Amino acid sequence: MAQPSSTQKKTTSDPAAPAAPGGSVVVTELYAAHKKVYPRAVTGWFAAWRWALVWATQLVYYGTPWIVWNDRQAVLFDIVHRKFYIFGLVFWPQDVIYLSVLLIIAALSLFLFTAVAGRLWCGYACPQTVYTEIFMWIERLIEGDRNQRIKLDRAAWDVRKLGLKAAKHAVWILVAFWTGFTFVGYVTPIRELWGALASAPAWLGDGAGAGLGPWETFWILFYGFATYGNAGWMREQVCLYMCPYARFQSAMFDRDTLIITYDAERGEPRGARGKSTPRAQFGDCVNCGVCVQVCPTGIDIRDGLQYQCIGCAACIDGCNQVMERFGQARGLIRYATQHAMERKLDRAQILRRAFRPRVWLYSAVIWGIIVAAVAGLYLRIPLKVNVMPDRAAISRTVEGGQIENVYRLQVINTSESERSFEIGVSGLPGVQLAGETRITLGMTESRIVPVRVRVAPDAVAPGTHRVQFEVRAIGVDGVAVNERSVFVVR
Repeated sequence: MAQPSSTQKKTTSDPAAPAAPGGSVVVTELYAAHKKVYPRAVTGWFAAWRWALVWATQLVYYGTPWIVWNDRQAVLFDIVHRKFYIFGLVFWPQDVIYLSVLLIIAALSLFLFTAVAGRLWCGYACPQTVYTEIFMWIERLIEGDRNQRIKLDRAAWDVRKLGLKAAKHAVWILVAFWTGFTFVGYVTPIRELWGALASAPAWLGDGAGAGLGPWETFWILFYGFATYGNAGWMREQVCLYMCPYARFQSAMFDRDTLIITYDAERGEPRGARGKSTPRAQFGDCVNCGVCVQVCPTGIDIRDGLQYQCIGCAACIDGCNQVMERFGQARGLIRYATQHAMERKLDRAQILRRAFRPRVWLYSAVIWGIIVAAVAGLYLRIPLKVNVMPDRAAISRTVEGGQIENVYRLQVINTSESERSFEIGVSGLPGVQLAGETRITLGMTESRIVPVRVRVAPDAVAPGTHRVQFEVRAIGVDGVAVNERSVFVVR
C-alpha cells in the first residue's frame, strides 16, 4: 500500500546550501505545506448511506439524553454518585467488567469490518467523518459548492465575503456548542443543565451555587472547541496525522479485503476526449478529476490504495456519474479485492472469498461474547454486598465471655424499587449476629451497615475461621448474595 512521505525536496540556488551532483542544490523540508482541500458535493448510493448514518448517529446522540425512563434520564453517567443509568439498567463501579466487554466487542468489530471491507468505520460512522460532513454541508449551504468556495477564498475581503464567512463560523460555533452541551448532558442531567443555561443570571452564577458549575462550563467549551476545530478547520488532517488507525490498518488487510479500487486495465490510457474521439484511442477514464475533487482527503485513488483513503466511497459515486454521462458502464472505481482484480473474479466469487475463515472466526468470537454478556445481564442479581472487617476492633471479648468481630457491610440495592433486606451469618458453631439485621433501601441506594458477629469462647480454636454473610431481599425470590469473610479468634 503506497504511503507517500511527508517530506518534500526542492531545488534552490542558495550558495550556502550543500551542492548536489550536477550543480543544483537539494533542500529537504521536514514538513509538507498544507494545501486546503475543497471537496465537491456528490450524490449517489454511497453518499445516501453516509448521510443515513449521519442522521442515525446524530438522532441517537442529540436525542437520547432527553428521553425519560422511570422518572429519570434514560441514559445518564452520574459520575458524582457513581451510578450509570442505561434505560432499565443501573451500573455501579463494581460492574466495570461490562465496560471491558463493551470495549472488547468494539475492538473485535473494528477488526471484523476492516478485514471484510476496509475502513467502513472511518468512512461512514467515525465522529470525525460525521461532523466533517455536517460542517461541510453548512459550508456549501452558505458559501456554495467547490468552485464558488475556491473563488470566494481567493477574492479580496469585502462586505460580502466577511458576511458569508461570519455566518458560516457562527453556525459552526452554534453546532459545536450544542454538541458540547449534549456531551455534558450525559453526565449532568440535561434538563437541569438546560435550566441553568436558559437563565442568563443563573448561567453567570449568583454566588449561591446557581448556574453552570466550573466543570460543566469547562467541558462544554472544551468539547465544543474540539468539535469546531476538528470538523471546521483540521478536517482531513485529523485522519492523516492524528488518527493511529490510518497507520496500522494495512496490518488488518489481506488480498481478499474489499477496498476501493481503480480498474487501471479498463481505464488506461486515460485522457480527455470529445464525441468524435475514437474509442480505441483511450481507456474509459476521461481524466476529469472528479474522483479527486470529491475526495475529503484530496487524494487520487487512481494512484492506488493509500493510507489517506478513509473509505467513504465518494470517488465511486462521482466516477459513476461521469461514466453514465459518457454512456459507459459504471464501476471504473468500485469496491473490489486485489485477488478479484488479478483473477477477474465476479461478484459471487468475491463475496465467497470475502467471508473466509478469518472473518468467521471474528464473527464467532464477537457473537460468543455478546451472548455471554447478555446472559450475564439477564442473570445479574440486583444486589451487591461488600464485607469489610473493622480493623480497629478485629477481635475482642464482650459480655458473657463471647468472642466478637466487627464488620462493615456495604449493601447496594441496584434495582429501581425500594426493598427490605435481611442479614444473616453462618459458618461457625453457634455463631450469632448482633446489631441491625433488617434494613430498607430505596431505589439504587447504598448504605454501610455495621454488624457484630459473636461466638462462644469454647466453640472455636484460636486463629482465623471462615464465615459467610447472607443478604437476601424480603419477599423477592432469587435476590440474595453470599459473601465470605474471616473471623479472628485470639
